[in-house]
Amino acid sequence: MGQTEGRSPSQSAIETTYVLMPNQTNHYGTAFGGVIMSWIDMVAGMCAQRHCGRQVVTAAIDSLAFREPIRIGEHVILRAQVNYAGTTSMEVGVQVMYEHPVTGRKGLATTAYLTFVAVDENQQPTPVPPLVPQTDEEKRRYNEAIARVAARKRMRGRPA
Repeated sequence: MGQTEGRSPSQSAIETTYVLMPNQTNHYGTAFGGVIMSWIDMVAGMCAQRHCGRQVVTAAIDSLAFREPIRIGEHVILRAQVNYAGTTSMEVGVQVMYEHPVTGRKGLATTAYLTFVAVDENQQPTPVPPLVPQTDEEKRRYNEAIARVAARKRMRGRPA
């Protein structure tokens, strides 16, 4: 794949599932936030690597708020997709869902947005392929990501 060749979000999307085990929970029987955060970082990193075909490093994770607890034995489904690609960085969105394996009860536990930078063999930033959204949903996510990228730049005191 050439670095100038555009890629759609679906070409690099990742979905993975875990079972929440007792050693991954607190004394209330719900997931340790750090465990979920590490899974988010891992699946988002794989997604970013798929998009650019390079090694990536995590540059930032936006705030993370848990909407619903995930309990021992529940399935944890993580879905990651590149929402935006800049010159050397990418925003990856991750949805974390839970599902009870017996009752089928499902819900959204949290969402997260992570920024990754592609790096070369010398660990220097390197260009990433452009993102080419195809569906209405991909285009919506792309446009929302543009606003988040601009807001992050303003927060760091850089021009948007």
